[in-house]
Amino acid sequence: MLPLGITLCTLFLHLNKKYSSSTLSIFIFLWTFSIGLVSQMLWKFVEHPWQRIDESHAPTADAIVVLSSGGRSLAPGISNIIEWNDPDRFLAGVKLFKEKKAPKLFFTGGASPYRKALKTEGDLYKEEAISLGIPKKAISTTGRVFNTAEEAFQIRRNIKDKGSPSKILLVTSAFHMQRAKRQFERQGFIVQPFPVDFKTERKFRKTYWKNPYNWIPNSESLFMSSKALRELLGRAVYRSW
Repeated sequence: MLPLGITLCTLFLHLNKKYSSSTLSIFIFLWTFSIGLVSQMLWKFVEHPWQRIDESHAPTADAIVVLSSGGRSLAPGISNIIEWNDPDRFLAGVKLFKEKKAPKLFFTGGASPYRKALKTEGDLYKEEAISLGIPKKAISTTGRVFNTAEEAFQIRRNIKDKGSPSKILLVTSAFHMQRAKRQFERQGFIVQPFPVDFKTERKFRKTYWKNPYNWIPNSESLFMSSKALRELLGRAVYRSW
C-alpha cells in the first residue's frame, strides 16, 4: 500500500496493454513521492506538533519508558558485535534519568520474529545504560515485543498500579509519538511525551523550493516518503489520530 508497491502492482496489471494515459499517471505518482520536497512535507506532517526540548526541561514522572526503534544489526566479523543505527531514544532516556526526572527506567524488548538469535533491544539498552553508570536496580526491561501495542501492554504489566494511573515520560521518535501516546493512554497511563529523533528542521526553508535536488527523484526521498506514509497507515490501523 506504499508508493513502490502500488506502482509495481499497477504496472503488472497493465503488462498486456499498450502505452496509455495511465502509464503517465503511474510515472507522475512515483515521481511525486520520490522527490525531497514531498518527503519533507510528509515528515513535517507526521512530526507535528512535537518539538524537541532539553532533557533538563522535561517534567517529572513515575517512570521513564524508552521504546525500541528496531535500529540494530549484527556487524560482519567473528566478534558478534551488534551495532545501532540510531541511538537517539536510548541517549534521551539515559539523560532523563541522570536529570532525575524519574526513579525508574524502562526499556522495551523490541525484537524481530525473523531474527530470534539476536538479543532484544531492551537487553542491549540495559547493558549499555549500566556501563554508563545507571544503577542496575533502577532499570527494567520487558519480554520480546513486536509492535507498539505489545510495548504498551507489557509496560502496563511491569509497572505496578498504586491506585491511580502511573505518570510516565514516554521516549520515542517524533513521527511515532502520536500513535505510541494513544496506545499507552489506553493502558491507563498519564503520558508525558518526550519526542526525539526528528527528521525535519525547525523551519521549512524557502530554499527547499529553489534547490533543484529537491525536484530530482531519488531512492532516499522515496524511502522517507514511504516511511512517513507507513506511519499514517499505522495510525489508521491503531485508530490513533
